[in-house]
Amino acid sequence: MSTYTATTVPTQFVETNGIRFAYRRWGKRSGLPLVFNQHFTGNLDNWDPAVLDGLAKEREVIIFNNAGVASSTGEVPTTFAGMAKNAEAFIDGLGLTKVDLLGFSIGGMIAQEITLDRPELVHKLILVGTAPRNHDAGSGQGHITPETAATFGASYDPPENLWLKVFFTESDKSQAAGREFLKRYLSRTENRDTPINDKVAPAQIAAVGQWGTHPGERFAYLKSIKQPTLVMSGNHDVIVYTVNSVYLVENMPNAKLILYPDANHGAWYAYHEDFVFETNRFLNESDRIATVTTSAAAD
Repeated sequence: MSTYTATTVPTQFVETNGIRFAYRRWGKRSGLPLVFNQHFTGNLDNWDPAVLDGLAKEREVIIFNNAGVASSTGEVPTTFAGMAKNAEAFIDGLGLTKVDLLGFSIGGMIAQEITLDRPELVHKLILVGTAPRNHDAGSGQGHITPETAATFGASYDPPENLWLKVFFTESDKSQAAGREFLKRYLSRTENRDTPINDKVAPAQIAAVGQWGTHPGERFAYLKSIKQPTLVMSGNHDVIVYTVNSVYLVENMPNAKLILYPDANHGAWYAYHEDFVFETNRFLNESDRIATVTTSAAAD
């Protein structure tokens, strides 16, 4: 069992396919590691330590910067398929042949591509606040939602208050949870990650556009993802609309949905204790999910 935590674990590097990937790895080394794929413009420090350390008590967790993001070298591809290839190279570079996979927001889109491209690599899949190809995005159909554009286009003082708007609803309860999240988010005071450069966001936005206008029958590809899948969303996600999580479980053969109340894009951070409990139960249970179910945490 590693004695490290999210705030103390050192950043390591592995080079593969000409890319030097930055990553952090810690937790209980038993069973399969859980590999995390990050959200839009996020780096190693943008995860919630409460989630990471909660899961690390029962399994090894691995977070990384994909190619071109923050402290990893290389260029950011403009498609999620390209990002998935780089993520696969990272996993291969660690010598891993089977992993559990988690993707948050655009990381969930990358995780879907990894699972489609390398199904033998992925044991179980966790999709948080994400969407299928040809997703709903309101008047920004197939791209980013109007709320996303407005939120990321505004100014915040201090800058980290952006995440109160992205991850939490306007209710007093949710904003209080957001302020607690910010304390955890800022709790790593030494050896923090490199900020992203100005090439990251445009490439990731281009990938969202390509994902949202994908050719072929809508959602048909999801039937090819056979892995047991846990889908999680907030009931008021305005960054990646909640209905997209419903589309996922309606079209995947082996998926279930957890929907949290009074919750925006960071629902799993607002309800981090319940999320850790449900995720550990999902990863520890037998591989077959008999039915698609919907559950909600107590308000």
